[in-house]
Amino acid sequence: MAAAAVALCGVCAFLEVYCTQPLLPMLAQLFHASKTAVGMTVSATTLGVAISAPIFGALTERLPRKRVIVASLIGITAPTLLAATSTSLMQLVFWRFLQGVTVPGIVAVVVTYIGEEWPPERVALIMSFYVSGTALGGFLGRISAGILADWFSWRVSFLALGAASLAGAAAVAAWLPHGRRRPVAQHRAGGLPAFLQQVRGLFRSRRLVATFAVGFNVLFSLVGVFTWITFHLSAAPFLLSITALSSLFFVYLVGLVVTPAAGYLITRVGLRAGIGGAICCSIAGVLLTLAPSLPVVILGLAMLSSGVFIAQTATQSHLRVASPPEARVTAAGIYLTCYYLGGTAAGVVPGAFWALGKWPACVAFIAAMQLVALSIALYGWRAPRAAAVQPVPAA
Repeated sequence: MAAAAVALCGVCAFLEVYCTQPLLPMLAQLFHASKTAVGMTVSATTLGVAISAPIFGALTERLPRKRVIVASLIGITAPTLLAATSTSLMQLVFWRFLQGVTVPGIVAVVVTYIGEEWPPERVALIMSFYVSGTALGGFLGRISAGILADWFSWRVSFLALGAASLAGAAAVAAWLPHGRRRPVAQHRAGGLPAFLQQVRGLFRSRRLVATFAVGFNVLFSLVGVFTWITFHLSAAPFLLSITALSSLFFVYLVGLVVTPAAGYLITRVGLRAGIGGAICCSIAGVLLTLAPSLPVVILGLAMLSSGVFIAQTATQSHLRVASPPEARVTAAGIYLTCYYLGGTAAGVVPGAFWALGKWPACVAFIAAMQLVALSIALYGWRAPRAAAVQPVPAA
C-alpha cells in the first residue's frame, strides 16, 4: 500500500496543473479573451510552482514529511473547487495560481521521502512508481477536464478534479506510512547569508547554469506546444472539438514507457549524447505538427513528448552529477524554479508569434528555442561521463 500511496501522490500532484490546456479555445470564447490571456490559466499555475518551490524546501525541511504531503494535497483541493465559482478570467487565473503554490509540497517532499523510507536497493523501483504516477496524473487531468467540459461545463471539470484530489488526499493519509528513517536535520551555519553565498557559488558553475537553462527549455517546449496547438487544431481544416483535443493527450502516456527506457539508454550513450538525441527528436516532432494531416500531427506530438521525457531524464541526471553534495537540495530548488518558469513563459510568450504568423510562427520560435538549448547543453555539459540516476517526470 505504501508504494500505491507514492504513485497516488504523483497522480494527484499533476492532476490539475495542466488541466486547462484542452479548454483554452472554449475559455477564449466564454470570457471573450485573447489567446494570450487564456494562456495565463496555464502559466499562472506553473508560476505558482516556480515561486513556492524554494520556499517550501526551506520551510518544510524540519516538518514531518507525511504531514506536509497530505496538507499539500488538501491544499490543492480548495482552489480547485473555488475555481469552479469564477465569474471572470482573472478570478480563474488567481485560483490557478494558488493551485500551483501548493504543488511543491508534494513534488519536492515525496522524492525526499522515498530516499529516506526505502532501502537503497528499492529506491529506484519505488521512484519509478512515482514517476509513472506523475505522467498518469498529467494525462488524466487533461483528458477528464476536456471531456467533462464538452459534455457538461468547464465548472464541472474543476468540481470533479477537486473531488478527485480530496479523495486522493484521504487515500494517501490512510496508506502512506509515517516517516521513520529520517536523518537528523542539520542546522545551516550562518543562516541566510550562508545560503545566499551557496546560491552564488552554484551560479558560478558552468555546468549547473547550463543545466538550469536546459531545464527551462524542457518544460517550455512541452507546455508551449500543447498549449498553443489547441488553437491550431480547433480551427480549419481540423475543427476538433474539446473532447477530441483532450484525446490528443493520450500521447502523454508515452512517458510511462519512455521514462524508464530513457534511463537505461542514457547509461549506454552518456548524458551529452542523450540530451542531443532527445532535443533533435523534439524538434522533429514539432516540425511534423505543421503537416495538414491529423495522424502526422499526432505522430509529431508523440515524438515531441518522447524527446521531452528523455531530455528531462538527462537534465535531472546531470543536475545531480554537477551539484556539490552539500548543495544538492539548493541546486534542485533552483532547477525546479527555472523549470517551471519555462512553463510559465510558454503559456504567454508564443502568443506574440501567434499574432505574427499563427501556428507556423510558434513552431519556428519553439524550434529555435530548442536549438539554443541544444547548443547550451553540448557546450556546458562537457564533463566526464557519469552514472545515470532514476528518471524524473516532465509534467
